[in-house]
Amino acid sequence: MATPRREAAIVVDGRLDEPAWADAALLTGFSQFFPADGVAAQDSTEVLVWYSATELHVGIRAFAAPGSVRATLADRDRISADDNVQLFLGTYSDSRQALVFAVNPFGIQSDGVLTETGAVLGGGFTSTSAKARESSDLAPDYVWKSKGQLTEFGYQVELSIPFKSLRYRAGEEQRWQLNVARTVQITGHEETWTPALRGAASFLAQSGVLAGLRDLRRGLTLDIIPTITSSAVGTRSTSSSAWDYNGGRPDLGGSVRWGVTSNLTVAGTANPDFSQVEADATQFAYDPRVAVFFPERRPFFLESQEQFTTPNRLIYTRRIAQPLAAGKLTGKYGGFDIGVLSAVDNQDASFDQKHSPLYNILRLQRDLGAQSRVGVAYTDKVDGQRWNRVVGVDGRLVRGVYTLQGQVASSFTSSDSGTLRAPLFDVSASRNGRGFVARYALNGISPDFDAQSGFIARPGIANISATHRLNFYGKPKALVELFSPELYMLGRYQYDSLVNGAGSQDRQLHLRANTRLKGGWQVGTQLLLEVFGYDPSLYTNYVLLRPATAGRIDTVAYTGAPRIGNRDWVLSVGTPEFRRFSYNGFGIVGYDENFQEWSSARIFSLQNTLTLRPTGQLRVAATWNYDTFDRRSDGTRVLTRNTPRLRTEYQVTRQFFVRVIGERSVVRQDSLRDDTRTELPIYLRGANGKLTRAAAFERTRARIDVLLSYLPSPGTVVYLGYGDALAANRPAGPERLQRTRDQFFMKLSYLFRVQ
Repeated sequence: MATPRREAAIVVDGRLDEPAWADAALLTGFSQFFPADGVAAQDSTEVLVWYSATELHVGIRAFAAPGSVRATLADRDRISADDNVQLFLGTYSDSRQALVFAVNPFGIQSDGVLTETGAVLGGGFTSTSAKARESSDLAPDYVWKSKGQLTEFGYQVELSIPFKSLRYRAGEEQRWQLNVARTVQITGHEETWTPALRGAASFLAQSGVLAGLRDLRRGLTLDIIPTITSSAVGTRSTSSSAWDYNGGRPDLGGSVRWGVTSNLTVAGTANPDFSQVEADATQFAYDPRVAVFFPERRPFFLESQEQFTTPNRLIYTRRIAQPLAAGKLTGKYGGFDIGVLSAVDNQDASFDQKHSPLYNILRLQRDLGAQSRVGVAYTDKVDGQRWNRVVGVDGRLVRGVYTLQGQVASSFTSSDSGTLRAPLFDVSASRNGRGFVARYALNGISPDFDAQSGFIARPGIANISATHRLNFYGKPKALVELFSPELYMLGRYQYDSLVNGAGSQDRQLHLRANTRLKGGWQVGTQLLLEVFGYDPSLYTNYVLLRPATAGRIDTVAYTGAPRIGNRDWVLSVGTPEFRRFSYNGFGIVGYDENFQEWSSARIFSLQNTLTLRPTGQLRVAATWNYDTFDRRSDGTRVLTRNTPRLRTEYQVTRQFFVRVIGERSVVRQDSLRDDTRTELPIYLRGANGKLTRAAAFERTRARIDVLLSYLPSPGTVVYLGYGDALAANRPAGPERLQRTRDQFFMKLSYLFRVQ
């Protein structure tokens, strides 16, 4: 598409009535992409595009039936429940990465990056219908303008994106990939400008092209963000029962971001504060051997984090706990995607609290053809005399609907006996056809593999898996729009067992069926057939005291049954995004592992999320996670986990909102015994060798967080907040919830964009 240039000053007001819009390029002819492709869109959409020397201008006219448009006064990046239009702008035309600019009918913004990594789409444990497009990362925030309004024909929105907010190759003429996707909530359909097909390995490769962009002027790209923060942390005095507050004095910090060229950016931060970041929701792992993952939420590390993405999360910036200072270089140079990050962490994060850990991270990627790539990752952590380094190479080869991916890596860690080296490998092949989807994978992580700058959920294992899914599409306006049966098989090995040719430890066979119904309803069912093998490493501190002759007591190591068979049923339900509410959740019932005692248990598990929108400004999200494990031997309950969480937001204006989050998590565990075997009580051996009865307990944790936020643009913010943490423990005490810590905080920052 040839893009016209106009040197005209306009006001971004959502009217599209300036003369420049009359000569803009017109994008029409949208077609349906989800749930079924190759079908004409039910609603008409027009997109107008032109540019000036400094900005890209986009106008949207979305036609809809009267009263059918979903629109709220939402916070930034929270418009997924509204009707919305997304622009995928590939400024490097690499069919692998695109900037995302999205708006709802009022022009509320959502922005980020879509990076295609070959991740598995749809299906899975939560039983969702595959969208055939990977999710966008909405963490980055860019400076741009938008304004929209409801109209008699539907809605229209105006966008203005400064070139200094973009990165692109140097050159007199630019050719950028572009696609536009419209989400219509009343039908649950997604419609795209180009006739994108589900049966393709890449969504971005099916974009159109903005051609003829010449003589773009970014000017000086220098952002300076000074920050003032203050916090007062309350804890109970160790010498009395009084509640003491520490801190309260203002701290100065800030960050600088400099666009060295049109495609290279240097950023740095000193004394950053992240008190405003929302606390992580409590999570529990069904398998205690698997570490729980919490995503990065801190603004400095979120910016350009797509440059540091690696398979198997060899880079995980949350390892940098509370940096004193950090700097990074990101962008493209000489055909390479570059990400370099260095940070000095607080001494509290050191192994002995006497040193400031130093992190150095490098990520390089190079495109191979239109969609393929090869990459290198290197991480280095130095903590006093201790150090850890990881080197990895990965690649992705795409041909039509077929994708081949691979990664090999080694960790090098200092130890008393020298340098400990350990490998990681991962290879997969997939077919992403319209009617048939398949994926085959083999991966292994040595038990000694140590990524201290990354996140490895469970080392010491290897997996062989296969996934097959069929997609059956209904006719237009049919009740069933998409039906996807799926077969998933996995064999899990101890790493050394796979290397030495021994048998698997766990085997899983999952039969799944996911259905997308007219209007946006989703229903999924699963039958899980599994066999789990005993893992001695999980019970090394378990001890039995067995009566012997002459009144003696023998100390016996804990040994579980060689294998446990599981059979579970899973049901998942998701409603459309109704005007006032939506719901999604899943439940599990059946027989599964009682990991606390390594025996079979009746399991009942629920995960529910109900979102209410009583008005266009008020949003309430209620989640409830509830698990019970009952011994099959006698029906007694060994474990209960109950976590309700309520998040309430009121959007006073487009820039100002109030957020209140409350959560209460209760874990109740029975006294442990050698269930189904000797029935003897279980004792736990401490680090000092002392044995303690694994007695019943109840642990309660609660917290309340309040935040007042004024955010007129990314970088300029005012935050006022309060957080309160409470705890109760039975029988150890206190038996009732008591405050353990609270915090008042304030943060002021302002974006100075040097022209």
